[in-house]
Amino acid sequence: MAARTKTSKDRPSYRCTECGWQTAKWLGRCPECQAWGTVDEYGAAPAVRTTAPGRVTTSALPIGQVDGRQATARSTGVPELDRVLGGGLVPGAVVLVAGEPGVGKSTLLLDVAAKSASDEHRTLYVTGEESASQVRLRADRIHAIDDHLYLAAETDLSAVLGHLDAVKPSLLILDSVQTVASPEIDGAPGGMAQVREVAGALIRASKERGMSTLLVGHVTKDGAIAGPRLLEHLVDVVLHFEGDRHARLRLVRGVKNRYGTTDEVGCFELHDEGITGLADPSGLFLTRRDEPVPGTCLTVTLEGRRPLVAEVQALTVDSQIPSPRRTTSGLETSRVSMMLAVLEQRGRISALGKRDIYSATVGGVKLSEPAADLAVALALASAASDTPLPKNLVAIGEVGLAGEVRRVTGVQRRLAEAHRLGFTHALVPGDPGKVPAGMQVREVADIGDALRVLPRSRRREAPREPEDRR
Repeated sequence: MAARTKTSKDRPSYRCTECGWQTAKWLGRCPECQAWGTVDEYGAAPAVRTTAPGRVTTSALPIGQVDGRQATARSTGVPELDRVLGGGLVPGAVVLVAGEPGVGKSTLLLDVAAKSASDEHRTLYVTGEESASQVRLRADRIHAIDDHLYLAAETDLSAVLGHLDAVKPSLLILDSVQTVASPEIDGAPGGMAQVREVAGALIRASKERGMSTLLVGHVTKDGAIAGPRLLEHLVDVVLHFEGDRHARLRLVRGVKNRYGTTDEVGCFELHDEGITGLADPSGLFLTRRDEPVPGTCLTVTLEGRRPLVAEVQALTVDSQIPSPRRTTSGLETSRVSMMLAVLEQRGRISALGKRDIYSATVGGVKLSEPAADLAVALALASAASDTPLPKNLVAIGEVGLAGEVRRVTGVQRRLAEAHRLGFTHALVPGDPGKVPAGMQVREVADIGDALRVLPRSRRREAPREPEDRR
């Protein structure tokens, strides 16, 4: 008698308990979430199904006949956040806001919830990390009380969807997506399968109701958004909340935006009474002095389309150890090391190799664009020679390894911002374009031309080679 062969219905199926990935055979490591020992047998393999054509809900139209007025952005009540979002919140849009713990995400979104609430637009704030009374205390402190702002403390997805039916809000804020779980999905809250299910359900609800949604997301120790990468693909906008907890400055940077540009940055100031937007944040990055100090240089950086005047500081001291220290704060260590090599080889400054060097920015701002190279180089040269740069001077330009000063984008906007704040002198690459009236702009071709702004009598240069005796 012939033995019965197994059919596809008799074969076991395996599923990852962390992310829900399914396979027909057992594996020691899940290819989706890279977790070990999480693939378990749970039932028969799913049969292969085919989807038959069904009834369409809405007929396809020529794109020119689609009504675009339904996607008109509505202001959040916070101009700096509107700048990053591209004008405000679009009905049906889902925004993911991520940042370090304690950076001010909940404070900002509670302020947005109160300012965007009105008679025609209700706001529902769902917290899964705090109790309702704790959120009420924060709302009293930052004056975020409104009769059309509804508050609920829930960690169950079905309960959150029930609140949507009861309140019918125009804006939903969920703090955070990692704390809400669905009872129909295995796994703890915050797992990949749970995050995917919660986000998918809220996105579907947002699109069906025309409701804007703000989701708070956790980050890993590396600064990446926790959970599956699919979460960032599903949402419409991804915002990163940045800032040093020891400084007042907070930056909201757009990483993904389907309704606007991704090069905009919103500036905020965090204080005891809440968080406020900064329309002109350049004052936080400057140190006002009556007389110039050696080792300081000003530059103008572009954060999106916004020019910001920032100050670079450098300090050099005699080293007490064989390997001199190189410490940076707010600057890229690799860029500072490149500027040190260029100054020593192209600028003929030999006083840097055996000294401890410390470089930093003022106010917690981070300078990563190459346009700050010239300011970093001049600050290091000024610190090495103990000679201050001229007063009211800004330096803009990228420095190459050959010592040349290269052009950067937005020179005219940078010079206009520096002139608005009262700076009268500038060092820029060649062909800067239209210069503000009353501002003296000096074009430099290489690092040697730039170093001529330092008084020559006090500049430390490398010793020259002795002449050959004949």
